[in-house]
Amino acid sequence: MSQSPPAALTLDRMTVDRWRRSWDEMMAGFLPGAASFEAALPVVAEALSGGVPRRVLDLGGGPGVFAERMAGFWPDADVGMIDLDPVLLALARAGTGGRIRVHRGDLESPWSGTVVADGPYDLVTVVMTMHYLAPEAARAVYRAARSVLRPGGLFIVADLMPESGLGVFADRLNPSVAGPAWNRWWEELRCQESLQDLLDERRATFAGRTPAEFAPPEHWHRSAARQAGFGQAGVVWRWGAHAALAAVA
Repeated sequence: MSQSPPAALTLDRMTVDRWRRSWDEMMAGFLPGAASFEAALPVVAEALSGGVPRRVLDLGGGPGVFAERMAGFWPDADVGMIDLDPVLLALARAGTGGRIRVHRGDLESPWSGTVVADGPYDLVTVVMTMHYLAPEAARAVYRAARSVLRPGGLFIVADLMPESGLGVFADRLNPSVAGPAWNRWWEELRCQESLQDLLDERRATFAGRTPAEFAPPEHWHRSAARQAGFGQAGVVWRWGAHAALAAVA
């Protein structure tokens, strides 16, 4: 896990907001039914964790759009996020104005120590990020999430999660719509001269990394949750091949 300070972001707030909005629009293509999931989240989280969450953590939070939205769901909550991408972290810091605790951490490495001082958490989320990880790294995320949750706290994983069958590759389930939008978003961002230092840092950070694109069925996630020490675990939302699994610590 790198602890080096991020390069400075010199974009003005209106430009930062525009990039974060376009990120949100682009990511909706990767999670069909995103609005339905977000509408269900507060109800599910409060019902299963025993009340309004006071400490919330979003894993793989990107530019902080979803974390900021959760801060809107629960205005009194202390909301944090973790990501590794230096460009997205800079957009999160600039765009959330200090409302969100922004941490740099690598989900493929031990990350729980980065945030343990802010916990224990009532709710930890990871949305459309787990499929980047190989199976053992995904299991480690379940274990680390369990370690930072209070007893009775909730871990919600939303991703490609087919109902049955063997593990599959995510690109076979989500073939064409969102990928080009992702490429366009990054291509346009590369035209920003003020972001070149951050983009250079990003290239160095992800050099040699290949996303696993592993999208196992829901029973794999239930098993990983139980092996990590969670009690109850089950799907609480589904939209085709996409689902959200909730695991209670």
